[in-house]
This record gives sequence, structure tokens and C-alpha cells, in this order.
Amino acid sequence: MKNMNQLMKQAKKLQEDMARAQEELGTMIVKGTAGGGAVEIEMNGHRKVQQIKIKPDVVDPEDVEMLEDLMLTALRDAEGKAEELAESHMGKYTKGLNMPGLF
Repeated sequence: MKNMNQLMKQAKKLQEDMARAQEELGTMIVKGTAGGGAVEIEMNGHRKVQQIKIKPDVVDPEDVEMLEDLMLTALRDAEGKAEELAESHMGKYTKGLNMPGLF
């Protein structure tokens, strides 16, 4: 029974640590860029877009498709970086565990 109590304490601490790490992810920011910085998208560790910056010289009413492509590229870049951030930040708690959808 003593081992079970110890195991329960460890599980509770792990759960608290993971919750704290998840909360920290919400304050961490990554930046995705495209077009040499013409478009920048900032995203937090929860993959929520926080800010979009577009340099005025890429706004061409005659070529909206280029701006759309730059936006998509910057968004994908930010998403990839946010995913890497989440994996590295949460990895110390989930290493070896297969927990899809955790973050």
C-alpha cells in the first residue's frame, strides 16, 4: 500500500508539472516568416496566432495571390515552430508515452 501512495503522489506531481508546462506554452511566442520577412506571423505555443505583420511593399492589388501565398507560407512556418516548441517543452514529461492530442 505504501508503494501505491508513493505512485499516486508521483502521478499527481507529474500532472501538476504538465499543467504548469502547458500554461507556460501559452506565453511562449514563435515567429513564422515568408518572403525574407515581408510577412511575419507570431504564434504562441498553443498554436494561436497572436500577430500578423505585412510590409507595405508586398501589398499589390494586382497580385493578391502572391500575398496569399506568403501568408500561407508564414503561417505554416509558425505552426511548425510552435509544434517543435511544444514537443521540446512538454517532451520531458511525455518522453516514451504515446499520448495523441495532448498538446
